[in-house]
Amino acid sequence: MKIERVEARAIPDTRGKPTVEVTLHALCIPGMHKEATASEVGGHPVSTHASVPSGKSTGSHEACELRDADGGVETAVANVEGEIARALCARKWNSPDEIDGALIALDGTPNKSRLGANAILAVSIAAQRLFAQEANVPLWKAIAERAGTTPGAPRLYVNVMNGGVHADFRLPFQEYILVCEGRTSAAFAAARAAFDALGATLGNVPMGEEGGYSPTFETLQEPFELLAALVAEHAGTSIAIDAAANELLSEGAYRLLAETYAPDALMRLYEDLASRFPFHSIEDPFSEDAGADFARLTAALRGTCLVVGDDFTVTNPARIAHAAREEAISAVLIKPNQIGSVKEAIEAVEATHAAGWAAICSHRSGETDDTFIADFAYGVGAEGIKAGGLGQKQRLEKYERLLEIEKEAEAV
Repeated sequence: MKIERVEARAIPDTRGKPTVEVTLHALCIPGMHKEATASEVGGHPVSTHASVPSGKSTGSHEACELRDADGGVETAVANVEGEIARALCARKWNSPDEIDGALIALDGTPNKSRLGANAILAVSIAAQRLFAQEANVPLWKAIAERAGTTPGAPRLYVNVMNGGVHADFRLPFQEYILVCEGRTSAAFAAARAAFDALGATLGNVPMGEEGGYSPTFETLQEPFELLAALVAEHAGTSIAIDAAANELLSEGAYRLLAETYAPDALMRLYEDLASRFPFHSIEDPFSEDAGADFARLTAALRGTCLVVGDDFTVTNPARIAHAAREEAISAVLIKPNQIGSVKEAIEAVEATHAAGWAAICSHRSGETDDTFIADFAYGVGAEGIKAGGLGQKQRLEKYERLLEIEKEAEAV
C-alpha cells in the first residue's frame, strides 16, 4: 500500500460543532513485494474517507480530542495535512496495524495530546478502509480478520429517550434504551415499531441530541413504566440505561430530580429498578473513579443485569484490565474515539473478552454520517451496538449499514 495524498477538513457534527474528516488517496497493489515498485507490479488508485464523532459526556481519562481555543479543530486538521501526511507518504505500508503503530509513536504522548486523538483516529479509520478495499472484502470482514474475532450481529441498543446533558436534564439519566435481540432486520423492525408507539404516547415533545424523545416526568419510575409496557408488546426486547453518573455527582453525592443520593442509596435505587423492571444493563451507574461502588453493584446484580463501564474504562485496555482484577463490571462500552486508533480499540475488545465480559460498541453524542462503528461492532462480534435514537439521520445511517451488513454476510 502506497499512500500518495492526504487531505483533511473540518465538518460539522450533529450538534453543529466542528470535527475532523480525512481522505486518503493511495495506490493499492495486491500481493506487492516490498522491493517492487508500483509501476512494476501495476496498482490501482483508491481513496477512502473517514470522519470522527465527538462526545459531550466525556470521561477525564479519555484520549485528547484536540481543539483550538475557539472550539475549532483547525490545528488537528493541520496536523493531518502536515506531519501525519509526511509520515504516511514517506514509505509503503503492509497493514493497518503498521500505520496505527506509526501514528501512535509519531504522537509520542500517553493520551495523543500532541497530534490529537481526533486527527489520528480519522486517519486510522480511513486506513482500515483502504486495506479492506485492497483485499476486496467488506469492511466488517477485514476488521474481523485483523482482530481475530468471529463476526456477528450485535444487539441493537436503541436510545428512545434522552436525558442528562444530552437534553438539558429533562430526564435525570442520560439514556433510556430499548435493547432489541435477534437478526438485525427483525430487531430493527421491532425498534421502529416501539419507537413510533412511544412517540404516539408521548405526543409533541422535543428531541434530544442523540435522536430520542426528551419528555419530562414527575417521578423516576414513570419512564421505566412506559418502557416496560413497550417490552411487553415487543418480544425479544428489554431495558437499558446510561446513568452517566459523572454528570450527577456533586460533593460526594448524586442528584436526581431534586433528590440527593449517597452512593449506598443510589445502589439501592438501581437494585430496586432492576428487580421491578426488565433490565438488561446499567451503564456508568457511579462516577468514573468509584470502582468499589461499581464492584458492589456488579456483585449484587450478577446473573440478572449487566453493569457497563464507559467513563470508568474509556476503551483503554489498561483500565479494562484493572477493572477485571477488581471484578468491577460485567461489560465494557467500546468507543474508538476514547482511545484514538482502531488498533487500540481492537485491543480494548481483546481485554474485554479476556475478562469474560460483553463488548458493546457505541457512537457519540456529536455524530457524522460515517458508519464505521456499525462495521466495527459486527466485525468484532460485539454483544451490542449503541447507535442512538431513530429521530436523527446520522443515527439511522448506522442501523441502515447494519441491515446492509446482514445481506453482505449472507452472501459471503
